[in-house]
Amino acid sequence: MNIVLVDDHAVVRQGYASLLRAVLPNMQVREAASGEEALARVQEQVPNLVIMDFGLPGISGLETTRRLRQRLPQLRVLFFSMHDELPLVRQALDAGASGYLTKSSAPEVLIEAVQRVLAGHAYIEQPLATQLACSAQQSDPRLQRMTQRELEIFVMLAKGTPVRVIAEQLCISAKTVSNHLTLLKSKLQVSSHAELVHLGIDLGLVRVAG
Repeated sequence: MNIVLVDDHAVVRQGYASLLRAVLPNMQVREAASGEEALARVQEQVPNLVIMDFGLPGISGLETTRRLRQRLPQLRVLFFSMHDELPLVRQALDAGASGYLTKSSAPEVLIEAVQRVLAGHAYIEQPLATQLACSAQQSDPRLQRMTQRELEIFVMLAKGTPVRVIAEQLCISAKTVSNHLTLLKSKLQVSSHAELVHLGIDLGLVRVAG
């Protein structure tokens, strides 16, 4: 398996490439400093994943992603950017990205995102996912009945995050998460966890990696 890491800052790019090689020793990591170079790298050898910066010289990361996905619809792209503005996140997802996280994320978050996207899942950094959900809440009556904590847990459950992990990340008990799950099913009028996931997809809060 191999990854193409696209970033125009050499020190940043090489640092993250070294991290990926150290943590994922069986993964070949190739580097590109521009959108044009990324297109060339992918043409040389189709990667399993492209990690894409947003702001690149020449062709932007967004346009590069569009071109790559038009050529290779099954290619997975994970945006790794300094930008956290929701319109940019939406543009990246609409361009076909399987995930988005910011460079302020801890190294272990990047590794988790890479592993989940490689496994065929979508990944959006939790604060961004919650912001997207809050934005959607304004226009959907099913979400307007939910508290901020319920919305946060709904997004995490819909993304497939285990109850134990949700409890650890939110510093609450697993029983409290389970109670929220029961309440969410009632409020959203669904009968199973699977229906909850499908609803998250339908509402655009969770992206299916394609």
